[in-house]
Amino acid sequence: MEKKLSQMKYEEKGRIKKIDKSLRAQVAGMGIREGKDVEMMTRQPIKGPVVVNVDRSNTSIGLGLADKIIVEVER
Repeated sequence: MEKKLSQMKYEEKGRIKKIDKSLRAQVAGMGIREGKDVEMMTRQPIKGPVVVNVDRSNTSIGLGLADKIIVEVER
C-alpha cells in the first residue's frame, strides 16, 4: 500500500517509491533516495517534523517535504 511519508505511523516500515523531482537533490544528502528502506521513528505534533531511520541513521525532515515522498509500506 502506498502512502506519503508524513502519513506513516510510529515504527511503520516501507520502501521509498517516489520523491518529487524538486526535492531529490535536497533529500539525497540525507540518504533519502528512491528504493531505500525507511522506518518512522517519531512524528512531532502540530505540523512538526518527522524523524525517520534510513541506513541505520535517524534523519529529521519537515512535514512539507515528507508530504512529497511516497512510500510503499509493509503490511
